[in-house]
Order: sequence, then structure tokens, then C-alpha cells
Amino acid sequence: MFNSDVFEDRYDAGRQLARALSAYRGRQPLVLGLPRGGVPVAAEVADFLDAPLDVIVVRKLGAPSNPEFGFGAVSENDVTVIDDTTCDALGVGRGAVDEIARQQRQEVDRRVAMFRQGRRLPDLMDRIVVIVDDGLATGSTAAAAVASARAAGAARIVLAVPVGSSEAVRRLQRVADEVICLRVPPDFRAVGAHYRNFDQVPDDTVREILARDRTREVSIPIVTSTGRTQRLPGMLTVPPGAQGLVVFAHGSGSSRHSPRNARVARILHEGALATLLFDLLHLEEEPQRRLVFDVEFLSDRLLSAMEWCRQEESVRALPLGLFGASTGAAAALIAAARSPGAVSAVVSRGGRPDLADAWLPKVRTPTLLIVGGDDIDVLRLNRWAGERMPGIHRIEVVPHATHLFEEPGTLDQAAALARNWFQDYLAASKAA
Repeated sequence: MFNSDVFEDRYDAGRQLARALSAYRGRQPLVLGLPRGGVPVAAEVADFLDAPLDVIVVRKLGAPSNPEFGFGAVSENDVTVIDDTTCDALGVGRGAVDEIARQQRQEVDRRVAMFRQGRRLPDLMDRIVVIVDDGLATGSTAAAAVASARAAGAARIVLAVPVGSSEAVRRLQRVADEVICLRVPPDFRAVGAHYRNFDQVPDDTVREILARDRTREVSIPIVTSTGRTQRLPGMLTVPPGAQGLVVFAHGSGSSRHSPRNARVARILHEGALATLLFDLLHLEEEPQRRLVFDVEFLSDRLLSAMEWCRQEESVRALPLGLFGASTGAAAALIAAARSPGAVSAVVSRGGRPDLADAWLPKVRTPTLLIVGGDDIDVLRLNRWAGERMPGIHRIEVVPHATHLFEEPGTLDQAAALARNWFQDYLAASKAA
């Protein structure tokens, strides 16, 4: 816990709070802001952690004589937290508690519809969840949010706030797995007293924050190998001024949580490129190892993702690129060959383009093949594949890198090469 001057505003508080959460970078947490005031703080935290951002809608139950003084809270998945001691002290009877809770549940439903616009609360099962607010006074609202996340199956719940009362912090330490509070002043009076600018956050601001350059969880409809319609989970990130969208095709059974692809995605974001990382296989398909090497089947999944992108408001106008690794590289090349003109650029990192075989002569999309200099067999296969592609293509060899680019600095070199290729060809496509 730290002591210093007041925060400039919620964004300043979020940036300071984010640094205290640095241990969660790279661990794929989900950041949930408490609307409205907690959302600007949570946005800064999500940016720093490169994590998905959403809201968890909770409403305080305020005393009839002073609605700002909370005796409990309700959350969006019907979790209710009541402080009986406070109710007794305030003289609030059970009938009044029930009526206030009913009214606030209606407000919870209204806000869920307004902020999520049809999206459900992300799946919290077995996830690290970071719940963020702009401060703790009584802690009732935060306690309800923690209880809500716990009920949804979160594996670890971290409550993070810039400032709070000592009593509220102690209360939350009993229910959250970890509480991070930058300042616990001995003379705490109100959250707003610790901010220079503590203006009310409008609903429109919350919607704008959730809609802009944040990573958010999405689901892509596909038809599984059993013929049923299922949805594949993904993570969509749209940075400010995005010039193109890159869809990742993971290889050899990897998932959207691949640390290597997450690292590459961050470097693409720095180049104003949006990314979609999604699982190519549904949970029920993962045990079928043959599907990992069925590159035409995987290309079907890529085509489904591309079709979803054409319907998604935030990215449908952006030129499209495909980034493939291992067997995903072959799937990307096949998808490009099957959709002439729909894909503006393809990049393969340590990929197996040779597995696209009969499709290679049909690939006219500009293609970059990135291979590790010490990955001798795969380098040979990439050269063989390159000779069979009639369109623009280039092979870039990263010195001293092996197949997974685990050597220091080599993955960043590969990501920079990919970023430059996509910037060149996606920008040209957008201009055209």
C-alpha cells in the first residue's frame, strides 16, 4: 500500500493501479470494471495487462434516509449481499430491504442491456478475474461483485482499487483472494476526496470505453465435425486508428491463449493493426488429434472466422490479413486460395506451408514466410513451398532461431517482420 498526493482523475488512478498489478501480465486475466466510475480505471488496467475488458454490473442498496450509504448490493447474476449489522443500525426492516433490492435489480437489468448490448457476461470459469473500482467506501458493491464472480466459477479473484477505507479493505480481504489498494488513508471520508477531478462518469463514456480499442471476448459460430452448430471463443483487439485486421491461425493444437501469438499480437497492435485470436477447435474436438493436421478442415474454420469479421461492426471495413503458425500456416494459405481477393496478405511464422500442397499454385496473395535459421528441415520445406506459389512472396530467415522462436529476441524480430508486411499490403489494399 502506498501514500502520495491525490489522483488527478480516474485515468491517472488507473495507470498507477496498473503498475501494482504487473504480476498478472501474461497470465490472461479478465478485467471487470464496476460501472460507472470503475470503468475508466479498469480501462487503464486492461491496457497495461493487455487483457480483455468488460463490466460486471452491481448496484448498491442505499439506506432510505441516505441512498449514498450502502447496506448491501445486488449483482447481474442474482447475487445479493446484505450487511445485517448495518441494516439493524439504520433501522431498515426486511420489507424495505426487499423493495430496495427489487428496484435495484431492475436497474441492474437496464444497465446490462445498455452496456453490453446483447452480449453476456464473459465466461469466468477457471479464470483469473481482476475486479476494478475507483474506490472503496463501505465495500458492499465490491463484495457483491466478488461474490458474483465467485458464483460464476472464477479461479482467482483480485480486487483492485486506488483508494479505500481500512474497514472496507479488511472486509474485502475476507472474500477476495487478493486485495490491492494503493492508499488506505487513516482519515478516510469519501472516495471523491482523493481525486482532483471526480466528475460523474456518463453512461455514454462507459459505452465508448467498452466499444473502442480494448480487447474483448467474442464467439464465432461454426458447424462442428458432428454437424452441430457451436461457437468458438476468441479475443478481438481493435487499436485506435486500426489500418487492418489480422486473423491468427494457431498451429498444432495451440489456443487463443498462446503466449507466443499473444506477444506477436501486441507488436501488431503497436503498428495499428487489429487482431483476432480464436480457437480453431471446439472443446469436444480437441481430443481428435487428427484434426490438428487436417489443414483443409482448419481452413474451413478460418473462412467461418473471416465471414464473422465481415459482419462485425468494429472491423468489417478493415482489409484482412492471415497469420499462421505451424499447421495453421497451411490453413491460412488454403483459405487465401479459396477466397481470392478477400485476403490482402498472409504471414507464416515457423509454418508448414508445404502441407497446403495442391493449393499452393492458386495462392496469389502476397505471402511472407518467416523461418528460424536453425530450423533446417522447416526452412527447406518453406523454400519448396515458395517455389510453387505464383504470387508475391518472400522468405525471411531469423538467424539463430529454432522452430518456436524461443531464443532471446527472435520472436520479436519475427513479429516486427510480420507487422511490416501487413502494414505494407493491408495499407495498399485499404488505399485501393
